[in-house]
Parts: sequence; C-alpha cells; structure tokens
Amino acid sequence: MTQPLDIAVIGATGSVGETLVQVLEELSFPVKTLHLLASMESAGSSVMFAGKKVRVREVDSFDFSQVKLAFFAAGAAVSHSFAPKAHAAGCTVIDLSGGLDQALALVPEANGELLATLSLPALITSPSAAAVALAVTLAPLKALLDIERVQVMASLAVSAQGKEAVSELARQTAELLNARPLEPRFFDRQIAFNLLARVGASDEQGHTAVERRLVSELRVLLGMPVLKISVTCVQVPVFFGDSLSVTVQSRRPVDLAAVNQALEAAESVELVESDDYPTPVGDAVGQDVVYVGRVRHGIDEQEQLNLWLTTDNVRKGAALNAVQVAQLLIKHIA
Repeated sequence: MTQPLDIAVIGATGSVGETLVQVLEELSFPVKTLHLLASMESAGSSVMFAGKKVRVREVDSFDFSQVKLAFFAAGAAVSHSFAPKAHAAGCTVIDLSGGLDQALALVPEANGELLATLSLPALITSPSAAAVALAVTLAPLKALLDIERVQVMASLAVSAQGKEAVSELARQTAELLNARPLEPRFFDRQIAFNLLARVGASDEQGHTAVERRLVSELRVLLGMPVLKISVTCVQVPVFFGDSLSVTVQSRRPVDLAAVNQALEAAESVELVESDDYPTPVGDAVGQDVVYVGRVRHGIDEQEQLNLWLTTDNVRKGAALNAVQVAQLLIKHIA
C-alpha cells in the first residue's frame, strides 16, 4: 500500500488549481497533508478538500522541504521563481505552466514509460491541454501511420488563461446582449461572439508562444523530434473545452477501419460514430477523455487522415493529466 504524501498545490485558487484539488480527492490520491499556496492577494481564502476547508497560504514564505510533491499551476513566472527552490529542497515538481525548459513533458497514455528513466526528485511538465489531447489521440495511431506531417487548427477556450478571462467573456456577452457599450479589458478586442486569430503575441516569424509550445511538446510526447508540425491557435468565445481540427499526412494510404479500431481500443479516447460529432459543451466538459469524431480521408488523398478532437482543457488537459502522472510516480516517491 502506498504511503500518504505531503503535497503542495501552487495556484490553488485558480481554475486549474481548484480542479486539481478536486481530482486529487476524486481519485483518492494518498494525501497526508495538503498545502495550498497562492499569491499574497489570494492567501487567506480557503478551498474544500475531503470535506474540510483548507486555508490557502502565501507561496513566498513556504518551506518546500515539508513536501515530497508539488503541483505548479500558477503560471510560468511563478514556476520560474519557485519550482527550482522546491526541487532543490528535495521535492518532485509537476509543472503545468510550460515554464521549465529542462522538465520532461509527460502524458501517461503517450510516453508514460519514460517515468522509469527519471531520477528523483524529478522535474516534470504536464503539457498544454491541446498537446495532451493530440498525444492521447495520435500515440495509438503511430504504429498504423507513417506520419510525415501534422497540421492543427486549435480552437482554444478562454479558461486556459484563467478566471479573469472567463469573467471577461461573461461580461462582454452580457454587455452585448443588453445593448450596452463594450469595453475590452483582459483581451485586446471583443471576444464575445467573435474569433481572435491568435492567442498571445506573435514573434518575428508570426508564431505565438502557445503555438511553439504545442509543437515542441507534441514532438517529445510522440518521440518524433523532427516531425513536421504546423499549428494555428485561435481564441474562441467558449468558456471551457478545447477543439482541434487535425490533419495527419501519411506516406502511405490510411486504413480507416484500422484507425477506428485503434481509437476505440485506446485509453482515454471516446470515438464518436461517423454520423455524429462531439462538441465541448455537449460532450467534453467535465469528462476525463478526449472525444474524437469526423474520422475521414482527405477529399482527394487516401494518404491523409482528418480528425476532430474536443476535450475539457482544464480537467482532462491539465489537472487530470498532472494527477495521473503523479499516480505513476508515487510508488517511487514514498
């Protein structure tokens, strides 16, 4: 039996942090003492865990030698500042921000076997939600497809940017429905009933940090370091649930029957029948799987595979993946 661990969750009052605490409880993760940490502004509030209110404390003054495992869900700046300190104190870090370049990206369904190669305490990245969805879906297809290129159009929910972004979408929607003047605050322009063609600022080549992170993480997760991947990330007026249109170019004709069979058998994948398709609101939100639909060839190319994916970006794409990684690690940590 696994011994309970002292655990810290940094960013405990954010959308991902709160969901992470919820998932720890739902999966009966062996928690001895749970330390909830956040910024000075959020310190003093409380989050429910195992039927009790757990007080949130300030991360700046926390002694990480008290815990064996720390989940960082407070953004890249916080991870940069505190994750190295936690690791130096003997704590295994699972970072959800993408802010630790030296950390190994892990998705249990795709490259979980790499956990056996890590020395403890470890630095681990739980990848972006879109990378998790893609890895969960494409990993079981690697043996069937001679993949040459992957193209992705990722429609990202505003919740990936935190509670402030969710509030902004709600406020803009209310203003427009009530015929009031709209004043963008969090986003640089109207997001309600609109599409924004990029998520974050572009670099000199026209790509955003979110897009570059997705490419880098997917190559690691699939074990294909030179795979050609093109990505466009779009901000959509959806509160929760990412959706991705994916095109996989193979060097040989794609056997659709074999693809469907592999997806049906894959862990954490829910294949939707060909006469239907999944949506974030109707299917994905609150669920622990990646929904896959519209499995088809290209119109003129038997070597092309087209897919539609949707998943809960906060739950499956972030919190659940991080906890599942921790579940595989705990037998080595205790």
